[in-house]
Parts: sequence; structure tokens; C-alpha cells
Amino acid sequence: MANNRNTNRYSVTALYSMAAEQDVEVEDDLARAQKRLRELKGRISTQSKKNFVLERDVRYLDSRIALLIANRMALDEQSEVASTLEETEATFGNALDDRKTQQYANLFFLLQSEPRHIAALCRLVSLAEIDTLLQTVMFTLYGNQYESREEHLLLTMFQSVLSAQFETATEFGSLLRANTPVSRMMTTYTRRGPGQSFLKEVLAERINSLIEHKDLNLEVNPLKVYEQMIGQIEEDTGSLPPNLPRGVPPEVAQENPDVQAIIAPRLTMLMEIANSFLLTIINSIERVPYGIRWICKQIRSLTKRKYPDATDFAICSLIGGFFFLRFINPAIVTPQAYMLVDGPPAKHPRRTLTLIAKMLQNLANKPSYAKEQYMMSLNPFVENNKTRINAFLNALCDVGDFYDTLEMDQYMALSKKDLQISITLNELYNTHSLVAQHLDVLAPGDKHHLRILVDELGPSPGQVSRKENRTVELPLFSRWETPIQDLTTAFMSENNVTQNDILYMETKSIFVQLIRSIPQLADKRPINLPQIAERAATTKDATLVRKGIKVKEMLRELEELKVVDRRDGYALMTDEVEAELAHLGNMREKVMEEMRSLESVFKTICEHNNYLRSQLDTYKSYLQNVRMTSGSGKDKGGTAVGVVSFGGKERKSAKSQVLGPYRFTHAQLEKDGTIVESNVPENRRANIFFNITSPSPGTFIIALHYKGREKAILEMDLKLDDLLEKQKDEVQLLDLEYVKLNVSRILSLLNKTFSKRKG
Repeated sequence: MANNRNTNRYSVTALYSMAAEQDVEVEDDLARAQKRLRELKGRISTQSKKNFVLERDVRYLDSRIALLIANRMALDEQSEVASTLEETEATFGNALDDRKTQQYANLFFLLQSEPRHIAALCRLVSLAEIDTLLQTVMFTLYGNQYESREEHLLLTMFQSVLSAQFETATEFGSLLRANTPVSRMMTTYTRRGPGQSFLKEVLAERINSLIEHKDLNLEVNPLKVYEQMIGQIEEDTGSLPPNLPRGVPPEVAQENPDVQAIIAPRLTMLMEIANSFLLTIINSIERVPYGIRWICKQIRSLTKRKYPDATDFAICSLIGGFFFLRFINPAIVTPQAYMLVDGPPAKHPRRTLTLIAKMLQNLANKPSYAKEQYMMSLNPFVENNKTRINAFLNALCDVGDFYDTLEMDQYMALSKKDLQISITLNELYNTHSLVAQHLDVLAPGDKHHLRILVDELGPSPGQVSRKENRTVELPLFSRWETPIQDLTTAFMSENNVTQNDILYMETKSIFVQLIRSIPQLADKRPINLPQIAERAATTKDATLVRKGIKVKEMLRELEELKVVDRRDGYALMTDEVEAELAHLGNMREKVMEEMRSLESVFKTICEHNNYLRSQLDTYKSYLQNVRMTSGSGKDKGGTAVGVVSFGGKERKSAKSQVLGPYRFTHAQLEKDGTIVESNVPENRRANIFFNITSPSPGTFIIALHYKGREKAILEMDLKLDDLLEKQKDEVQLLDLEYVKLNVSRILSLLNKTFSKRKG
């Protein structure tokens, strides 16, 4: 009988285990740690979304500001850019009436819990529309990146999208390669919290130790090496020998013995570095986020189904295409964008990182040739690691499925009263509009639930201005499925579980709660269940007394039903309670470990947010300056900063007021990374300070002073557009003779100092 009961009971064991893990009635270390972890995960999800939106703004403004710098932007475009820079702090409030709220609640519950609709939509929209839709899907609809139900629903959506991509693929070679909405979607997925956390944990240290060597030049392109070599010879001797002409073709450069001698040790070193990167990645397989491994698994099974004759190498090249091309390599090539390093790497390390990424890509993609001829000389790296990388890519796919847990999570969702998402009005209206636009494909039949909901909502409102774009807390509930009031009854009816099984699970669950509330009850092993119940029933805590009396009664009832037996000391239940406690004990360690890891992720995400904001502030100051000073704008050169055209003559702007001076010590600027190098002797640095003034918008004067001397040692004019252009051209340093400043940091400092004082 026990065996039969066990079999039936296993379908609900998971449910009760989930309930114990999330128990809100208990206040022990685990419960407190879990609460903090839940809050931290929520903050990461919210912050990730903010960063995604800011990154889009910065990307858009990058291109617009580049035009401004080149003086090619019309005034109406300047206004459009200015509107993008309006303050966009989220305002909360209910801008929807009750009826609309209910209709949107039903629509978004359907879209969230039936991912196939969003999957189809992602394939139907254009590349121009995909970013806005992805923002809603990845960071709002399934925005709780650490909540298993939302994560699993999102992965189910990926499965649909990938299946369709494979169905419509015409040739093997083009699969998942092109820049399509699907590939954009896969890249965006890797930018969520768990992916970012992995990159930081696994790659940051390796990349930072490489970029410390600023002068290590590992260029192996013969043409570039030749040009650098003759440039050096000319600098040293003042002229070039006749046998080393300029502008030679690649093959001549490649044949030059000196070039070959320079390249040979570099190839060895590059292969060593690439090997160390590869080893670090392979050894971290257990830390790769589940979702990324599961997508790899889908790519493998879909490829096998669509191309049964495909070799293991060919299949692995597709998996590698996703894992390396979309996930690992972008972080190696631009580590600053992933906050793995403090600032953009210097020229030589940047080139080394690019070469490492190319080598990993060639290894993962298995081309029998390299696109650039000179990369062929790095082929031993590919040959030596082929088998190793294949084993790794196959092992990546070895993860279990989540369909059973998803079914359980869906049950839990129907019983939740507080299922909701934070969504902006524009996200709401944009998704509504896209669904309506493609409704005939998404929901062809009149009786289709999606069609009924969209028809009831009517036409989608247009996009609102940034100031009116409120964030609303949208409750989610189903129009057709009845909310489950009692999970126990639902499971009994669906899973052929008897009342006895439920009574057994509930009894076990209360014992676990009691021991968590009074930990010393479990000091003696084996634990004595009747004694625990008695102790709880005689405490001064009313809740514990109630539970103690209740569990005594339940244990007696189970004994009458012959489910447990006091003669063996209730062995079956005692063992299970101890197992559950051990599981929860291990869980506390895991929770603490996860929290430590996520705190570092959250810090990184916040730093990235600050960086993006300072970038927007820079653009804001620049735009304000340009608009103040564009004047008649007839001549392309425009008038000088701080001057306006007036009656055909140039006159100083009446509004132009001198701001400053603001004083900064050498130590201050060195500490915050603004001063990168200093030629000021150590013993004199304490006496050095900088005065910064802004005589007119966009113009700054930095004066270097020595304490006790009235006159400045050095004065230098800085123009905001020059600094921005340097940043755009990735020039890292600004040379002030005595000190070298970090361009991004000085821009940020000028913004902080002067934007506050303008009003």
C-alpha cells in the first residue's frame, strides 16, 4: 500500500516542497534571506529594463549627435532629439479606466501564458519594430528574470520562434546567421540579469589582466605590421631605405622576413591567450545560465530533425554560432559595454581582444578557411581544439526540460491573487497596435480568444509623449480560466491523489514549519514527532499552539488510517521531514551564495545605468549649447560657441554668464580616475589644484594652480564638441602637458559640475 501511495503522492510532493521553500508564515534565517533575495531579484529586473531603454536612447543619440558634431542637423531634428532627452523618470498612476484595465489585464494574461502568440508576432514585425517589442517581451511581459514561470514561458516562446525559423530555412548555411528579428531576440535574451552575471563572473578577471598591458602589440596582419615597422624606422632614422617602399600589397608584406620575424612570437602568444580564454569558458559550464543552455539544446534538436544527415561538426557550428557569436564574443570585443572593465581598453589590447574573439568564432563556426588570409596562420588553435569545443558545445545542451515544473507554475499562477506586471502606456499601446495589425495571422477564427479580446478593446491609442508615458501596475487575470481557489482540491481532481495523501503532505508540511520556527526541536536525532507537536502546543505563541494542536490531531488521524505507525516511531514521515529540513538547510547556503553573486550583478547594472545617464547628460549639455548658439546657421562653420548673430553682426550673448571657478585638488581627480597619468612630482601633488570655469555654454577653461602662487601654471581651453568628438573616435586621453585626463571622466565631471549650476 505504501508503494502505491508513494507513486500517487509524488505528483504533489513538488508542490508542497515549493510551498515550503516560499513559506511566508515562518520567520527564520532562510525566510529572511529569501525575502531579501526576492527583493534583490525584483530590483535587478527593474534596473535591467531601465538600462535597456537607456541603451536604446544612447544608441539613437549617438548617431544624431555625430551629425550635430559634423554640423549637419536641421533645427527641426534638433527639437526631435531634445524631446528624447526630456527627463524620463517613471511616473506612476492609473491612466486607464476600470474597463480598459480589465480588458488589457485579460489580453496580457493571454499573451503571457500562451507564448505562441508573441512568438508569431516576433516573426511578423519588421526589424525597425523589433526593439520596442523586445523591450516589452523581455523586460515587462517576462520581466521577472528570476521567476521560473516567466522564464520558462519565455523559453517556450523561443522554442516556437526557433521552430518556425528552421521550418522556413532554405539552406543550412544561413541558419541563425543573418541580422533578423529572431537573432536580435536571442542577443537581447543574453543581456538579461543571469547572462550578464555569468559574463562578469567568468570573463572580467581574464579581460582585465589582459588590458593592463597597454603597450603589448600582438598585431598579426602582415600589412599592418609592415606599415607599423616602416613607420618606426622612419621615426628613428628620418627616412626609409629604398627596399621598404610604402603602399605594398599584402603578399609583399607577408613575404618580408622582418615582418615574419615580428609576427612569429606574436602568433604563439595569441594562441596561448586564446587557449586560456577557452579553458576559462569550458571550465565554467556549470555556471552557464539554464536558459542559454536550453536554447542551445533546442538548436541541436531542431537541427537534427530538419537535417537528419548533418554531421556533429555542422550541428556544433550552429550551437557555437549562438553561444559565441551572440553571447560571449560581444563581451570580449566591447567589455566596457558589459561593464566588465572600467573604461574602453587602449588601442593594442582592444585589437588583441578582437583577434581572440575572431579565433573563438573560427573555432566555434568551424570554417575550413578563415575570411582574412592572415587568420590562417592561427589555424593550429582551431585544429588543436576542435574535439574539445565539440564536447563542450554538446555538453552545454545536456540540461533537463522544464515542462513539468511549468505546468505546476501555471497552476500556482492561477491561484495567485497578485499576478501583475509594471508596464508603460506606450508599451501597452504599441503591443496592442502590433497584435491588431497582425490579427488575421495570429487569430484567424472568429471564436479565437485573442481576436475576441482585441475586438473588444477597439483600435489602439497612439503613442503618448514621454512626459505622459506613465507606468501602470497592470493586474493579470484570465477571462476564461477560473482562478483556482484551492490548489489541494485542484491537484486531487487532476492527479488522482487521495485525501489521505493530502493529509500526509499537510502534516509533514506543518512539522517542517514548527521545526523552522523552533530550531532546537530538531537538535536530537532521530526527531521525535509527537514531542515536537507537544512542545509547540505548550508554547506562549498562539500560532504555534494552534499548529501544535492541529498536527497532533492530524498525526492521530493518519495512524487510524494506517498511513503511519507509532511502533516504528513514524519512520516514514520522520525520514521525509528530516530530508525536507536538509534540503531547506542546503537551500539557505544556496540562497546566501546566490545573493552574494547577485549583489555584485546589481552593483554592475547600477554602474552601467550611471554611465548611460552621464552619457545622456553630456548629450543634453551639448544640445543645449548648440541650440543656444546656432544663430542664423547660414554658414556651415556656424558661429563660435557663446556668440550669437545679431543684426548681421556678431555680438556676445547677453545671457552668457561665466560659471565658476570650481576647484578640484590633484588627489580628488586622481582618486576618481579623471587623472590617468601625472608628471607632477609626488611631493608636490598636494599643492596642486585645478580651477575650472565656463565662460560660455560648451566652453571650459581648466587652469592648473600651485598653492601660494596667484598666476596659473597652465591654462587650457576645452570645447564640448571637441571632447565629444574625441570620445566618438575612441580617443582615451586628453594631454594637458603636466597631466593626462580620461576623456569620458572629464566629460562626466564637467557635466556634473556645470549642469547643476545653470538654472
